[in-house]
Amino acid sequence: MTEDEKVPEGDATDPAAGAAGGSAGGADGAAGGADSSEAAVPSAHPGDHGTHGDPGYLGQKSPYLRRLKLIEGQVRGVHRMVEEDTYCIDVLTQISAVTKALESVALGLVDDHIHHCVHDAAHSGDTEELDRKMDEIMGAVKRLMK
Repeated sequence: MTEDEKVPEGDATDPAAGAAGGSAGGADGAAGGADSSEAAVPSAHPGDHGTHGDPGYLGQKSPYLRRLKLIEGQVRGVHRMVEEDTYCIDVLTQISAVTKALESVALGLVDDHIHHCVHDAAHSGDTEELDRKMDEIMGAVKRLMK
């Protein structure tokens, strides 16, 4: 797959998303963040990539970081829109664009995890490691679908 296929541009190229993207407003915290109980799922082994080395996205790190910078600009744009009392529906449209852009990144990470981490675990012959990787990805997918 090419870099563009791994991390599609999605809503960042959408004209509706352009109004929020790239603005330089300042947001000191996360806008409308998730409940702290859902924010991070602790692992039994923090930072543990199992017996198979680096994270699956390592070869695609640069496109992911670029994409996340664009999303960060979109979020700053939403912050600016609220500061400037922009019409509710316009703000909601931009929030939808940010959400879709994050989902696009998440889908790329799921793909990388399956094709790297789960694939390697399957080929290792270690059924416990494979089960652990399968449980991890299913947990991540369930959280994404909430």
